[in-house]
Amino acid sequence: MNPNPTSIPRLAPPGAGLPTIERLVAQAMIRWKAARTSREQAAIAFEAERVAILRLLDGQDPGAQAQPVLIKRLPGLEDSSRYWSLLMVVDHLRIVNREIAQVIADLGRGHRPDREASIAAVKPSPQVTHAVVAAFDHGCRAFAATVASVAELKTALAFPHPWFGPMDAAAWHVMAGFHMHLHHRQMKRIVRGLAKG
Repeated sequence: MNPNPTSIPRLAPPGAGLPTIERLVAQAMIRWKAARTSREQAAIAFEAERVAILRLLDGQDPGAQAQPVLIKRLPGLEDSSRYWSLLMVVDHLRIVNREIAQVIADLGRGHRPDREASIAAVKPSPQVTHAVVAAFDHGCRAFAATVASVAELKTALAFPHPWFGPMDAAAWHVMAGFHMHLHHRQMKRIVRGLAKG
């Protein structure tokens, strides 16, 4: 189901970012968690979010999963991401997990990626179909396998996140679970919005 163009709310453009204080707090939280979270704990957190997100989707009508819902902005969520469907959120997670896995693999090989990370480049398609659910699940398993193949995640090299600055592979690993959790919360808000009709 695609939104009526006349009913699409006016939101900030993709990549506009977070309020400065919120961005700095999120940066500090991620760095704090990265310093205190083992790779095993980070892997468990990521897997728990994968399972919870798939369970949430299982409880929703397939038609409703494609319906965008305008939600109140969560801390850490860009304004441009407030009008997504459940499938759009899953598509975004699929894209981001793939990109983070590549960053972790590159850093683990002692190679700094020769591209810039872009928030605007990982936004989902409004036309995404239900096939994205299986692709998301497969991508999560591929992510876990990529991380497991890297012997040392506390890499000498770092790669910058657009909002949070340079991070080593271990910090990117922790951030992946943090990011999944944020969007899981977003999905819960979307579900509540769908229930209100």
